[in-house]
Parts: sequence; C-alpha cells; structure tokens
Amino acid sequence: MPSPSVAAPDLAACAARRSRLAARLGDAALLLSSGAPPTRSGDTHYRFRPESNFYYLTGAAESGSVLLLRPGRQPASALFMPVQDERDVLYHGRRPSADEARERLGVDAVFPIAQLELELPRLLDGADEVYLPFSTCPMLERAAFAAIERLRAGDRRGEVAPTCLRDARALLAEDRMVKDAAAMAALRRAVDISAAGHVAAMRATRAGRLELEIEALLEHEFRRRGASGPGYETIVAAGANANTLHYTAARGALVAGELLLVDAGAEWELFTGDITRTFPVSGRFSPAQRDAYEIALAANEAGIAATTEGSSLDAIHDACLRVLCDGLRALGLVRAGVDEAIEEELYKPYYPHKTSHWLGADVHDVGRYTVGGRARPLRAGYVLTVEPGLYFPATEAVPAELRGVGIRVEDDVLVTPAGPEVLSAGAPKRVAELEALVGQG
Repeated sequence: MPSPSVAAPDLAACAARRSRLAARLGDAALLLSSGAPPTRSGDTHYRFRPESNFYYLTGAAESGSVLLLRPGRQPASALFMPVQDERDVLYHGRRPSADEARERLGVDAVFPIAQLELELPRLLDGADEVYLPFSTCPMLERAAFAAIERLRAGDRRGEVAPTCLRDARALLAEDRMVKDAAAMAALRRAVDISAAGHVAAMRATRAGRLELEIEALLEHEFRRRGASGPGYETIVAAGANANTLHYTAARGALVAGELLLVDAGAEWELFTGDITRTFPVSGRFSPAQRDAYEIALAANEAGIAATTEGSSLDAIHDACLRVLCDGLRALGLVRAGVDEAIEEELYKPYYPHKTSHWLGADVHDVGRYTVGGRARPLRAGYVLTVEPGLYFPATEAVPAELRGVGIRVEDDVLVTPAGPEVLSAGAPKRVAELEALVGQG
C-alpha cells in the first residue's frame, strides 16, 4: 500500500464555490458559522468538525468562526475568527493569524470574532435579505438580529435594515447537489478508503471475535489510509443485531453460522462514503442465508440499474421493491403477487425503510427530495446510495433458518450521462467473492 497522504482543502475550489454563490445571492448577504466542539463530558470535548457548509465555502477548520458573504460590496467576503491568548496557544496550538488566514483563504477581510456585533450592522446595511442557518447557531442568530435592530434604529440616518431572513441551508444545498470536480475527487477518495476498510473487516472476521474488534480494525484501516475517521457512527451488527437498523452498541460477539452486517464509511475532506456489506461469520452462507442474500443483492443491482438521468429515488425504490417482493414470495413469506404486495405494503415486516439518500459532505446529504410535489428527477453529478435489505424477525412466520437474520447491501452511485457509476465497487458483494475473502486475514 502507498504511504497515506494527508487531506488538505482545495482552496481554489472553495473560492469558485463562493463565486458561484455570489451570482445567486445578488445583493443579499450570507452568514455561516463553523460551530464549536460539542462537550463530551465535564470540561472535555469531542474532536471538532467544522460545519459542512462553512468548510465547503472556506476550507477553514477553525472552531468559533463566522463567514460573511456580501457580493458587490467591500468587503465582499469576511471571516471572523477567535483571537488566541498565550494560554490557548499553549493548550491547543497556534492558529493562523488574521493576515495568514486572509492570504491563505483568499477572503477580503478578517476580523476578531469579538467584533462581530460591532461590524455586522455596517456589513449588512442595505441588504434586503440575509441568509443564515435557521435554528442551528443561536450566537449567529443573536448577532444578526442585533444588527438588524441597530440598522432599524438608524433609519433616519439613511441606514437600511434587512427585511427578509432566509435559510442558508436551502441555498447551499442546491450548489452541493451536483458535485463539482473537487467535491467529486474528495468523495471518490472517501469511498475508495471506505471500500478498503470493508475488505479489511471481511478478512478479519471469524467466530469468537467481538463486534467492537471489527469496528476498531475497520476504522484503523480508514485512518491508516489518511481518512480523518468514520463519516458517521459505524454499525457492526452480528446475528440478530442486524435487525436493529442503526445498531451502534458493538458489544456483541461473532457467532459461527451467523451473518455479520457492517455499515461504515470513511471521511475524507469532510466527504464521506457509505457502504454496507453482509457476509457469513464462518466464511460460508447456509443455503437459506444464501437464498435470502441473493434476493437482497438482486434488488441492489436492480436499484443501481434504475439510477439514470431523469429517474428518481422513488423509481429506484420501486425497482428494488419489485425484486424484494418477488423474493419474499419465493421464500413463502408473502403470498400475494408483486403488485398487490407493494400496494398493500406486505413487505414492510421484512423491509421497513427506504432505499436511497443523497451522499456528499454529510452522510444523509443536503438537497430536496421532492420538487413541485413530485420526486426530484436525477441529474448527472448527483451521488446517492442504493441500499435494499431484508430483515427477518424471530417469529413463527419466518423459517427457522432465517429467524433473526438481517441483510443489507448498500452501494454509492454517481449519476452520469452514460449511466450509473458504482463508486463503491471496490467492496466485494457477490457470494463467491465474499466466501473467498472472509476470515482470510
């Protein structure tokens, strides 16, 4: 394996994104916060991850910062950052100075964050609209509202207060839906590392190991290849634990004869992969497990085939449902035909969730799912997941050999003019591939 590289922001791409956004903002203003590290317990914190939209536009990873965009004015872009004292430098290391940040990030001005409420009235004066993320950053909302009230009070002096507040997340979501070249490169890297982690987990799987061990080995592989870590909480679910869709306890053991479901993705430059694979702990599927797995795999492949321009997430879901319902009928769990099973939702006890979500800087990425009351048509440059599954409750209605079994097969797919591109193809999913790989580490 080549030496891992260290992720670094594409600052030219961030500047291009700001320019694209400026064309849409017109004379409006945009405010975003990088956020603050959440408290873990007492006076300790989780590792800081900047807010996705803030990082998408700046490439800056400093906590407690605020970005202002005001196209056509001076400064057209400004960053407010905390000023360090000697104690902060001693405990947390040196941050870039104002001059360093301005030169490196390409913004017009950098101010101390303590001056936000002082400077904001001047910077918002005359803007009719202000975009800010609703209900996510009380500090930013307070500063914006205070600035608006200051400007309202200055009406006789010719100051003009904004009259309309809009949600910045909706504005940014549209830019993030179609991945630009830098976003796509980061996402490809994230998915490639995710696939390598899944392969490492498969090789390490054997009866007697703990779910927690597999999680640690998987995330070690992510970091070994340069990722910052997982892009979301890793799911390693052995046996019946796979029937809990977001199982993250990782306290169970791997038992011979059972299946292991792993749902995990690496984060690279704040873009994340999202792959799920299910495979036999002992390295061989039982006949019943294999039959059920092949149904889920066929549904996954049908959903991928439907991931084309002009299609939709609803169409992908329907393609998967038809395969799953036909398979449930073959297993004797649904007696109705496919159309009736879908219409009456007879599949719900075995497949209770949807099939797809957008993927990007957030694992459940931004972007509207419906437009004009209808499912959003797919465009080239959209990236989404295709993740059908089958989950068999431990009831008498289910054949004994399938009771408690949970299966999901999830891939990350790019919509292109030539058809779907499976970004996560590096993670094996066919029965023969899995049986040849599991436990061989």
